[in-house]
Amino acid sequence: MNDTKNQINIELSEEIAEGIYSNLAIITHSQSEFVIDFVKLMPGVQKAKVKSRIILTPEHAKRLYKALAENIKKFENAHGPIKDASDTLPPFTMGGPTAQA
Repeated sequence: MNDTKNQINIELSEEIAEGIYSNLAIITHSQSEFVIDFVKLMPGVQKAKVKSRIILTPEHAKRLYKALAENIKKFENAHGPIKDASDTLPPFTMGGPTAQA
């Protein structure tokens, strides 16, 4: 039995489908939202630009966390462990409650 009532039709434009490269994520939060800034750092350049910002409710942030953990596990099962690059990234803080990924 197919339940089309629970299906979502998602549209992906050509521009969005190209994606945006990011090699740093800055995560901040308040009591009501999580803000994830995706940044592109270039070697030898002191200034970096936020390329995209995503704002999530705490509930959606937790769902994203669980989905990402599940997909990392599947990736590592298929391709081996992902090297932790946290030792090679520069420290970056913006004040307030901040985490870096």
